[in-house]
Amino acid sequence: MNHLDIELQQLKAETMKMWLLVNLQLTKGKESLLNLDKDLAREVILSERRVNAYELKLDRDCENIFALFNPLAVDLRFVLAVLKINNNLERIGDYVEGIAKFVLNVDSNFDTKLLEITRVVEMFAAANNMMETVLEAFDKEDTSIARKVFQQDELLDDINIKANSIIADYIRNHPDNIDATLYLLSIIRKLERVGDQAKNMAEEIIFYIEAKVLRHRSKVEKNK
Repeated sequence: MNHLDIELQQLKAETMKMWLLVNLQLTKGKESLLNLDKDLAREVILSERRVNAYELKLDRDCENIFALFNPLAVDLRFVLAVLKINNNLERIGDYVEGIAKFVLNVDSNFDTKLLEITRVVEMFAAANNMMETVLEAFDKEDTSIARKVFQQDELLDDINIKANSIIADYIRNHPDNIDATLYLLSIIRKLERVGDQAKNMAEEIIFYIEAKVLRHRSKVEKNK
């Protein structure tokens, strides 16, 4: 194994550490919401600093590999993919931090009926599953696993689209609970964006393994 291979292995390992941290943040964000656990929400916000530190470190590591080794072909595509995945993970960390801040601003538990009709718990589970699926694809370098994410994202899109009318109806019937309801709508929006970022990461995995650029292609083309 040459020096470049060692550097690439280390880069992959560090990326996966950041990924696991972001996945944990997402899980904690869900728990803080469901239990109105403000201490856990604060923990999520504080941990975002670690996510940001990982982003800076991975950026520097990629820059060093470019400068020292001038990677080509699949090695070059891998480093380029990591750069973009790194950015995707940092954004997801930001979204979860935003969810935690909403939890801190709520005075009482979210209405369980509202959580049920908006399907936000299902949305959290789907987002977590997408993140775990795309991480597995990255670890195993398996594009067939990466492609599963595209179908999973459709569920998040569906819940997000239906949320507007559900939230509007709920506010009309519960005008005393507007703030918490609007916070929940914002949380749904952030979870939909988590799905978008996970989908982007799946595209980057396919790019570096198969040398295919899937951005802006149709769902049918992406699944081929």
